[in-house]
Amino acid sequence: MSDEPASSEIVFYTNPQSRARIAHWMLEEVGAPYRRVTLDYGPPMRTPEYLAINPMGKVPAIVHRGRAVTDCAAICAYLADAFPEAGLALPLADRADYYRWLFFAAGPLEAAATNAALGEEAPEAKRGFVGYGGGLEQALDALETALTGAYAAGHAFSAADVYVGSHLGFGMAFGDIPKRPAFVADPDRLKARPALARVTASAEAEIATRAGAEA
Repeated sequence: MSDEPASSEIVFYTNPQSRARIAHWMLEEVGAPYRRVTLDYGPPMRTPEYLAINPMGKVPAIVHRGRAVTDCAAICAYLADAFPEAGLALPLADRADYYRWLFFAAGPLEAAATNAALGEEAPEAKRGFVGYGGGLEQALDALETALTGAYAAGHAFSAADVYVGSHLGFGMAFGDIPKRPAFVADPDRLKARPALARVTASAEAEIATRAGAEA
């Protein structure tokens, strides 16, 4: 799957105009060495070599010690556990909310926001079939109960904040999630993270460079 399948270096497959920025932010937070591989949309993400890493043909993905991890929430959880010295996975006794809201945002909230953006809604008689129940508003109401403190999973910054904060930020930027006060406050608070500032600057510089090359 990579040139050095047993290497401790993380190979990070990304595109600056994608949700791979979430995984990029997490990589910067843990501080582990990584090599970035930027893939264009279309054929470069559909090569046999890359499909062996992510059969969905999407970014992000990472390869670490010969193993591939795909999807932002999984990458965040993996990196938090693989590099415990970064302190981004809460102690086991405090992980209930950490797991709950990290995977709630990746599951019910993601599905609800996507379906709402597509103009799809589960019929009332079949709402029990879907994880988000009554629709996007119900999922947002549930998440809002977690954002009453300093962080998504308690009183310490964690991988849950990387994912939940990014999801809210992207959703509000694209109009898929309404700008409730609690939702606006969460990404705004997280913008002070130096790791996020580095990722934002890097992505914007790469986009500008690529645009200039194509002009």
